[in-house]
Amino acid sequence: MSSAAEEQEERRPEREEGSAPPSAVNGHRRPGARSSVPAPPVWPGSPAPLGARFHTGPGGVPGTNFALWAGGAEAVDVCLFDDDGREVRHPLTELTHEIWHGFLPGVRPGQRYGFRAHGRWDPWTGARWNPAKLLLDPYARAVDGDFGPPRGGAPDGSSGGDGGSGGDGRMPAAVYGHVRDWPEQHAADTVRDGRDSAPYVPKGVVVADEAPGDEWADDRRPKTPWADSVIYELHVRGFTMRHPDVPEHLRGTYAGLAHPAAIGHLTGLGVTAVELLPVHQFAHEDHLLRRGLRNHWGYNSIGYFAPHAAYAASGTRGEQVGEFRRMVRALHAAGIEVILDVVYNHTAEGGELGPTLSLRGIDNRGYYRLQHDPRRYADYTGCGNTLHVVQPQVLRLITDSLRYWVTEMGVDGFRFDLAAALARSMHDVDMLSPFLAVIAQDPVLRRVKLIAEPWDVGAGGYQVGAFPPLWTEWNDRYRDTVRDYWRGALPALRDLGYRLSGSSDLYAWGGRRPYASVNFVTAHDGFTLRDLVSYERKHNEANGEDNRDGTDDNRSWNCGAEGETGDPAVTALRRRQLRNLMTTLLLSTGVPMLVAGDEMGRTQGGNNNAYCQDNETGWVDWSLPGLPEWRELRALTARLTALRRTHPVLRRRAFFSGRPQAPDGLRDLAWFTPEGREMAEADWHAPAATLGMYLSGRDIPGRDERGGPVTDDSFLAVLHAHHEPLPFTLPGPPWAERYELLVDTSREDQSEPPGTRHPAGSGLTLPPRSVQLFRVLHGPGA
Repeated sequence: MSSAAEEQEERRPEREEGSAPPSAVNGHRRPGARSSVPAPPVWPGSPAPLGARFHTGPGGVPGTNFALWAGGAEAVDVCLFDDDGREVRHPLTELTHEIWHGFLPGVRPGQRYGFRAHGRWDPWTGARWNPAKLLLDPYARAVDGDFGPPRGGAPDGSSGGDGGSGGDGRMPAAVYGHVRDWPEQHAADTVRDGRDSAPYVPKGVVVADEAPGDEWADDRRPKTPWADSVIYELHVRGFTMRHPDVPEHLRGTYAGLAHPAAIGHLTGLGVTAVELLPVHQFAHEDHLLRRGLRNHWGYNSIGYFAPHAAYAASGTRGEQVGEFRRMVRALHAAGIEVILDVVYNHTAEGGELGPTLSLRGIDNRGYYRLQHDPRRYADYTGCGNTLHVVQPQVLRLITDSLRYWVTEMGVDGFRFDLAAALARSMHDVDMLSPFLAVIAQDPVLRRVKLIAEPWDVGAGGYQVGAFPPLWTEWNDRYRDTVRDYWRGALPALRDLGYRLSGSSDLYAWGGRRPYASVNFVTAHDGFTLRDLVSYERKHNEANGEDNRDGTDDNRSWNCGAEGETGDPAVTALRRRQLRNLMTTLLLSTGVPMLVAGDEMGRTQGGNNNAYCQDNETGWVDWSLPGLPEWRELRALTARLTALRRTHPVLRRRAFFSGRPQAPDGLRDLAWFTPEGREMAEADWHAPAATLGMYLSGRDIPGRDERGGPVTDDSFLAVLHAHHEPLPFTLPGPPWAERYELLVDTSREDQSEPPGTRHPAGSGLTLPPRSVQLFRVLHGPGA
């Protein structure tokens, strides 16, 4: 043991005896502070439900029941705050099955509160209780305030007070359970900080179970089948911050997303669901605050029941709950489902040097996965900690949260960030893990849309194709293959064929369907579609990390110039590449996911990790649709989604067989070379720039709503990624008698389909780097 460590060991008992500031006394209001908060006796209350629930108590007395699971804590106080920030503490004396609980008569909706948990300070065994720290209720359904000095400065009127913010933009030091600025940083997490954090942290808000006018009616849900879905990933704030037709006071809010101008854009595109980047209450990381930045994306959750308060236009004392519900209802009325991107794999408390905001101070060992050395956290997320989902109360927290958002907030599904971390049992990813087992049998959750980001950063964390039935997955194999093909780094055609036809090599097992594959070319994380064809290198300098953050594996091509250029040939080629990528995505079997703004040429200036860019870089630019060069891309996108909606062969519910479906020998899926012949086995194992894909609309598996057969038109899609034109022979009879050209991405004008007809067996010239989509025509009218 080093001398420094020996010194720390000798000082351990002193740190374990740390106490709260003398101005905060359990069971009473703080001395010297007059409080308008009532101090009634605490009645026993109930251990269920968890959190703060307003209802009529014994004898018809209204009040709020508080219940908190804190397995190893020695005592718990519920702390009430008036509008001036003055605090009254009430010990919860009842303990049932490790849940501390009590009923406070007279406490009504709108009341701000928090918890303080008492117990041992012994980081060497993972115990990190510190009653000087006000803790956010994990079940709080609304949150008021932010992390930092209160309005008007610190409690004593100074700029920093005893919170240690120092005026440097950092999160106040008092928010940390340990002495954040301890000289020996390797031991800082072992030294308990006795300063009161209450003035510097947000408070939970008591919320009524049902606000007048906000009740939910289940029959309004669109309930779009998976195979018919087109997902549109967007950021609640970033989507409307620059929208000229959304009133300024509503921009960047739930109400702004519910505005007719925003919804009109979505319905005009033909998307069926919005996938919202995290809307759970989140915190901004200290390293961002030091650089004058903020967490824009929100993958730093701290409240799993609370809509992020900063996205509310109506208020933060519970009003955000009703505003979120009204947003969901407005989207549902337009036929659009709401999917939440949720972050249950880690919290904003980070590693052992992170702040104490909630779970760490309630029961560190119960909520988080710890290493063999309990001072340290197991980190499968790259964010400092990992929730201990195997622990029953943690699993309960997550599933209670999920059910709440479905049953009381009206959402239709979830995309699980780093889902492999949730599927770990003790260490390894386990598809029979408690989390996946509970989801599969839950009568509420098994009915909603479930999307896995099927990886984490730990060993064995890459699990694409491995999640069980009920789940769909972000298919990064699709993303990489399509990007490679169109940038000229040609993959083997075998891989491209699998991706275009539903990735049966990954998902055709255990009863899974083609819609298990969520196909995407871009996502929030990485280049936008326009930047994908404009930059070969990331340009993340504005993030303040010396361009070290963000992936270097972009699989992009700048079309001959890095970044913005006035060269008309380069800009024309880029627009063509955008049309190629969008067309490929929307013609592929599976569930397509678009990213907000990609359909109108949104750029982030080459930043492929804009998580901290809460500014024009991270916001959708609504001036783009008015520009002629981007108007056509939006029109093409809408036309392709309409084509999917009209033709079931483009949104199949079962995998292609590739075998003849009729006596004439026609297959349900066939592949053709430029010479017009069906591909042989050898053709699949070599890179090539051209591929013809024939989709037969005859005898599509499944039946319609009345039990009849499902039939459709047949189509031929020809993808040509080479930079030179190429002769192509259209397959002859019996595949078709004629072909009608519906989409030609070489054309700038996409307002109307070309409509040109070609005899089967005839030759044509494929324009360089283009997609051609033909409708197959049979019969006399062909």
